[in-house]
Amino acid sequence: MGTTVPKQFLTVHGRAVLWYTLRTFLSADSDLEIILLKTAEQLKTGRALVDDIGAGRVRIVTGGDTRFHSVRNGLEKVKEEIEGRLPIGGEAAGKEEQAVIFVHDGVRCLVSKELIQRCYEQALQLGSAIPVIDCPDSIRLVEDVGSKPIDRRRIKLVQTPQTFRSDILLPAYMQDHQEAFTDEATVIEEAGHPVYLIEGEKTNIKITTPEDLVMAGYWLKEV
Repeated sequence: MGTTVPKQFLTVHGRAVLWYTLRTFLSADSDLEIILLKTAEQLKTGRALVDDIGAGRVRIVTGGDTRFHSVRNGLEKVKEEIEGRLPIGGEAAGKEEQAVIFVHDGVRCLVSKELIQRCYEQALQLGSAIPVIDCPDSIRLVEDVGSKPIDRRRIKLVQTPQTFRSDILLPAYMQDHQEAFTDEATVIEEAGHPVYLIEGEKTNIKITTPEDLVMAGYWLKEV
């Protein structure tokens, strides 16, 4: 991005990118609670943003050295919340007591409530929902010598929120970290669970470049 300000705190129409992300999730369902993962250096800024949005349903947790460890820190809070809601003396929760967990990139501020709802419904039924979109470009695989084309119809671009039932995601994160764990889907696959894809949204971009920020400004309404 070429700026010292973390991407999630850059502003669009006077509001932080992350503010829009939180607003969409909070408005998607009145029962939805958010665990916001921040580095120690970002805690103060994160708290100010949460206060600005006026959300009593957002808790801030310090992240880890990797995405895997950050998500695991957040899942510890999810586990505590689920266990706190079980009847006294109750055993492990049945499906009706399970949570549906969304893991989302804070800089994907254009995610829609419709995608969140679709991911929720599929994860509740199948156990997981990984939003993906088609790859519009030609693809080539670079080899030791030269390169070769790949059928782009077999390539999918992965988005978030990666969504799971808690009875699948929580045990999967008891594993030790591996370099191959690039996202949550790879973690549950290693734990022996299938990954179920769902159609994502072309507008659900990850803010990475100045051009992405301009596009976000076009799509987001002023508030």
